[in-house]
Formats: sequence, structure tokens, C-alpha cells
Amino acid sequence: MSDVDLTRARDILRAATTVTVLTGAGISTDSGIPDFRGPQGVWTKNPEAEKQATLQHYVSDTAVRKAAWQSRLRNRSYGAEPNVGHQSLVELEKQGRLHTLITQNVDGLHQKAGNDPSRVVEIHGTLHEVMCLSCDDRAPMERALERVRAGEEDPPCRSCGGILKSATVSFGQSLDQRALARAEVAANECEVMLAVGSTLTVYPIAEVVPVAKSAGAEVVILNGSETAFDDLADATLRGSISQILPEIVTLDER
Repeated sequence: MSDVDLTRARDILRAATTVTVLTGAGISTDSGIPDFRGPQGVWTKNPEAEKQATLQHYVSDTAVRKAAWQSRLRNRSYGAEPNVGHQSLVELEKQGRLHTLITQNVDGLHQKAGNDPSRVVEIHGTLHEVMCLSCDDRAPMERALERVRAGEEDPPCRSCGGILKSATVSFGQSLDQRALARAEVAANECEVMLAVGSTLTVYPIAEVVPVAKSAGAEVVILNGSETAFDDLADATLRGSISQILPEIVTLDER
């Protein structure tokens, strides 16, 4: 990454009054949460784990569900703390310039860092709740984990006896159409689309980048590796999100 790239990104963001942000797994890796498909990703190291995130396997195979509950007990996301990347987006909101924060992450770290939950669109749901696949009842994840620690290998819904899973969107499960609609509005209304920590290969949410561009927004992409829309970006940055993001969202003269 050159100083020219950094200056260009900083100038674009400094001039903007409405910024929509899209975040992916890369913003949370400095909080100790591994991504899924990277070199040290959860599914890269253990392809069988992907079955736990596939609705068909989860519903049909009790062994997959039992393994998923044990994985949740070990999941570092529950004890993770926000890093300076998350805190930079809180600062963007405090400046009054954050339109909407769209996240592909399910860890809740944006809200934990201090972003207003009403501005956060969790496009893939949240791991901090469980949902019943039969009656749609929801409850805090910790209650279900307490049952697993007490010996229930595959705790059923206490309301109807149905299958419980984390309130995240699994493969084969529909996205929340209201969340998608909010994301599209945010893409159309912003002056800058800032994509952070995402390879921009997961659809349909990756489409917010070209949607924003078509609507007249400038696009800034910050990621550790190449993304699918680098050629669309007005500024592309490579490197540590925790180091670079504070540099480009600040309003201080550098």
C-alpha cells in the first residue's frame, strides 16, 4: 500500500457526510476470531465443520447438531472484545457521518464496541441468540449453552420441542429480506461505500458495492487481500485493518 492510496482514501472519507460501511470477517480477526475460508480459517482447517453451518445437514443429522453444540461451547467469539478497527467505526458514528453499518459478521462486536444497534444491519444474523426452526421462538444463546454444559447434547426448544440452532443464517437458509432491503437503501443513499475486511464474494450482500457505485457513491476498499471489486474502487488499501482504518476515518489533519 502506497502513501498515495492512503491519502486518497483519507481524502474521500474526510469529504463525505454519509458513509455506509460493509464489514466482513477480516475486521474481527484481530479480536481473535478466525475467518472461515482463509489460510487459518475454520473450514479450511476442518472441512467437516462446514456441515454444521449447512441447514440440510444440521436438520437431518443428530451427530452434526451435537458437534455444533460442542463447537459453540468452544467458540471464542462469545468472549471476544472489539479491537481498534471496530472502535474506528464507533468514531465514524460519533462524527455523525455513519449512515448504516452492514455486517456479514455474527459476533456482535460492532454493538459491543458502541455502535448504535439501530444503525447495524446483521445480514447473516447473530450467534448471541438461538432460534427454533419450528416455532421461530428466540432466546439468549447462553441459556442453551448452560443446558449443554448440564448434559443435554442436543437441547430442544422448550416451547415446542423443535430443533434449536444459532440465530445465524446457515447455508440453505433464506436471508432476512428486511435486512437486505435496508442494506440496499443504505447503498443507494450514501456518498461513500467503505468495504472493510471482506473479499466481496458472498452474494447477494456483495452487490451493495456496485449498487452504491451506480448511485454515484465513491468506493473505498480495505482488506488484507484482493477482493472481487477492486477494479470498481476509487481507493484500494491492503494491510492491517486495525492499523489502517483509524488512519482513514479520522478528521484530524495528518
